[in-house]
Amino acid sequence: MLSPHVAADADHHAARFREAQPFRHVVIDDFLAPEFCTRLLAEFPPFEHGNARNEAGELGNKSTVERIRTLGPAYAALDDGIRSREFLDLIGRITGIAELLYDPWYFGGGTHENREGQDLDPHVDFNRHPVERWHRRLNLIVYLNREWDDAWGGSLELHSDPRAPDDRVTLITPLYNRAVIFETTERSWHGFSRIALPEARKTLSRKSIALYFYTKQRPAEELADTHSTIYVDRPLPERFRAGHTLTAADVEELRVLLARRDQHNQRLYRDNTALTRQLEQAQAALHAGRLGRLRYFVGRLLRLAAR
Repeated sequence: MLSPHVAADADHHAARFREAQPFRHVVIDDFLAPEFCTRLLAEFPPFEHGNARNEAGELGNKSTVERIRTLGPAYAALDDGIRSREFLDLIGRITGIAELLYDPWYFGGGTHENREGQDLDPHVDFNRHPVERWHRRLNLIVYLNREWDDAWGGSLELHSDPRAPDDRVTLITPLYNRAVIFETTERSWHGFSRIALPEARKTLSRKSIALYFYTKQRPAEELADTHSTIYVDRPLPERFRAGHTLTAADVEELRVLLARRDQHNQRLYRDNTALTRQLEQAQAALHAGRLGRLRYFVGRLLRLAAR
């Protein structure tokens, strides 16, 4: 499945991973065996085959398929390969993270296809597996684009801190059979700018396979409360300043930025409402039955005594 140099040069890849900025990562070209990578691209699903709804439930320009075994023999072989102890140990050797776990649900992963107009705000990923509660530790992304130019947008951005004025960004072009492996922590901010293809390339899309890996434990200094994906909305482009005359394209970009903020706010309101409902249900359960009623009346007596 892998090109021979990946294992042969594992120590070299490991040194680059440790030293990389703005956080630990490594880029490995010709990651997969050439014939195998060709098969994966040939079996890549049509855009319409995947889930193209975003976190707000709206149809967008990103399509994903999590159940990759259903896509064809090459993807079944990929699934068999990445769950093997040999593969997990090799990735552990490169990253220094032992006892990596494969995700049989491919939660949030699988094939990703992004079309013209799609972007991804800088974010840190959810940090616990939603079923097993494992700690999310690594993203491994393999790109399947025969041609790509950073000027088109869509290149992977690794940020030091997207909220800081001195944010440092490392750009990784999503070229064919290029893999990027990066740690997932509370500071592994990443995303990509809006895809804007030239007229002669409008039929292209940004194709990738996203694989996520976990461990049962993680270092104490990396622990954080369980959270979903945390986004940072992109700031206004530098051209928006006093004296600038808005063009039609400027107005459209402002509309998109405002709509994105509205979506993020609505998601937060939904999460807050759901948590409030769960709290109320828990309180109701505590007050149910004899023990619950006893607690309720003892609580009332204590409050009355404190007046």
